Amino acid sequence: MALSTTVSQRKQIKRKAPRAFLKRVFKRQKPHLRLETCADLLVHLNCLLFVHRLAEESRTNAFENKCGVINKDHVLAAAKVILKKSRG
Repeated sequence: MALSTTVSQRKQIKRKAPRAFLKRVFKRQKPHLRLETCADLLVHLNCLLFVHRLAEESRTNAFENKCGVINKDHVLAAAKVILKKSRG
């Protein structure tokens, strides 16, 4: 096996939620608000799900336009659709 194709097993990817940052933003915006301990994780999960839906819809738009690259127009069109669905 060539050295260029091997991947180092010691390299760890940071996959933690930015909890301190989210808590700090909550406290600045709404200091009187009392939140449960895992509320910041729920907000982070909601953001990740939104970004995932945006990426999927953008990929679909690019595929429909027979374009191999997702560009700004695909993302903006997807954002309009997703935000309209998210209103409830």
